[in-house]
Amino acid sequence: MRRDSDVTQRVFKIATRATWEAACDLGTLAASDDDRRDGFIHLSLPHQIAGTLAKHFKDQADLMLIEFDTEMLGPDLRWERSRGGDLFPHLYAPLPTAAARAVHPLQLNSKGVPVVPEDIAKC
Repeated sequence: MRRDSDVTQRVFKIATRATWEAACDLGTLAASDDDRRDGFIHLSLPHQIAGTLAKHFKDQADLMLIEFDTEMLGPDLRWERSRGGDLFPHLYAPLPTAAARAVHPLQLNSKGVPVVPEDIAKC
């Protein structure tokens, strides 16, 4: 469920290290295949990250969890119902790397699922 503190502060994008490094050179994060298919950039709130990782990123190594400031994303950031009826953040514009607040490398657990960093999982 969406929390006001999440909405006004931060959202997250999962990308490979290579994709993020290329984005830093370009100034925007390239849309994933799923983003292009759906017509928006898929983002997650802190409480949605674990489910997204388990569903879409199992057995994928060298992933980064990039934290973005919602205020810098502006009015193109919309909240729409998705998995389980929860409101997810979707960005209908390019994702600027300048809006990133932090980048967290992700490790795989013994089942091959990327693990949410402890400081984010507690949110």
